[in-house]
Amino acid sequence: MILAPSQFAALPEVTLLIMACVILMTDAFLPPRFRALTFVLVECALALAFVLTLFQFGAPSSTSFSGHYILDDLAVISKLFVYLFAVFAFAYAREYIEARKMPTSEYYLLGLFSVLGMSIMVSAYSFLTIYLGLELLSLPLYAMVAMNKESSYSTEAAMKYFVLGALASGMLLYGLSLLYGTTGSIQLDTVEQVLKSHHDMVTVVALIFVMGGLIFKFGAVPFHMWVPDVYQGAATPTTLFIASAPKVAAFAITIRLLAQAMPSLHEYWVQILIVISVLSMLFGNLLAIAQTNIKRMLAYSSIAHIGYTLLGILAGPHSSQGYSAAMFYIATYVLVAAGAFAIITIMSRNGVEMDHLDDYRGLNARNPWLAFMMLLLLFSMAGVPPMVGFFAKLGLLEALVEAKLVWLAVFALLFALIGVYYYLRVVMLMYFEEPDPAVADVPITVSSDMMAAISLNGVAALLLGLLPSFFIDICRISVG
Repeated sequence: MILAPSQFAALPEVTLLIMACVILMTDAFLPPRFRALTFVLVECALALAFVLTLFQFGAPSSTSFSGHYILDDLAVISKLFVYLFAVFAFAYAREYIEARKMPTSEYYLLGLFSVLGMSIMVSAYSFLTIYLGLELLSLPLYAMVAMNKESSYSTEAAMKYFVLGALASGMLLYGLSLLYGTTGSIQLDTVEQVLKSHHDMVTVVALIFVMGGLIFKFGAVPFHMWVPDVYQGAATPTTLFIASAPKVAAFAITIRLLAQAMPSLHEYWVQILIVISVLSMLFGNLLAIAQTNIKRMLAYSSIAHIGYTLLGILAGPHSSQGYSAAMFYIATYVLVAAGAFAIITIMSRNGVEMDHLDDYRGLNARNPWLAFMMLLLLFSMAGVPPMVGFFAKLGLLEALVEAKLVWLAVFALLFALIGVYYYLRVVMLMYFEEPDPAVADVPITVSSDMMAAISLNGVAALLLGLLPSFFIDICRISVG
């Protein structure tokens, strides 16, 4: 059977939607002892969507559904990253959710619908599909954060996330409506053509509101207030999920709106991004130092890393590798952040959250391999060679120098040196401190599949640093 262009473009999304509906109906009739089948079916749905997206790789760029949907390299590669990170996020969550008797089926199905929203958002080519994808991404996440009903922190985090998320969605929608009123179109290519010939203060105001909504989804300053509370309050697998795949989707839609729809306004959004990135790197790194909870520390760390990512985007108009360096950075950060939260998930046993820094004292004496994986991931976040994080930061600095923003590259380097401190503090606790006598003799047991997953995650951070060219080329193709 020959597919129409519109059917081919949306094949992974249609497959995910059909599979989600089938799994939802199947789960409703499954006896409790077979509920583990839901996890297997969700992972199969993501694997199938990944394979179907691979078949789209290299296809010529084309729009479909009356110009509301686009199939290009950015969409394809972003979807591959989203599906891959979602597979790992759900795999890491399985034992944690079962141990705490959380609603297993609801968790995976909500996550699958959120992935569907991410997939739609990265292929969106009009304001309508952007907003639909964004809401489908966000609404399941609010429920996932609140799913740990026994924790008051989860309920508080969900309320904060929902209220602030609604505010950010309203800002984005207001900005998009102003752009529609100015240009007379909701399709990105038409908006780009109109703004190229004419723009005024109304479009600048629209740009500010649009960027406010985008920056919230990234979790950058000044819309970062929700990040530490949600990261700490949500169940650790939910934190892992929020910290991974949605970041890739947010990056893709930022490129769509700024670099593809509003390149003629780059003199405005570059200046805004400079302020946001500097403040994010400054406050993210400084506030991370003061944390004693490792999830809050990684939350403030993520704010700083988003600041680094924005450096590549703002260098993009004046550098041949700015956008690709930003794509490489966000992909590598998500890879190592997912691994770090996965280790916290593995450590959290018997209903006890191992999310304080003191919980990792003497980890090397209790489980050397787990400590070594954590070391690789933290070194990558810190940008220590030969980890992949080093080359990600190096690419951003090269892009800034090429864009003649040397002063900004110097600031980024100084902030990166500050960030090394709190990562090395965790390494010092794991390797140079004695474990708490109460748990010193308690072994940390890890199932074989979880150990294989975290090993793959940690080793990937090292191998992609030793052989980064293939990954860099993929990111360059995606934003070419």
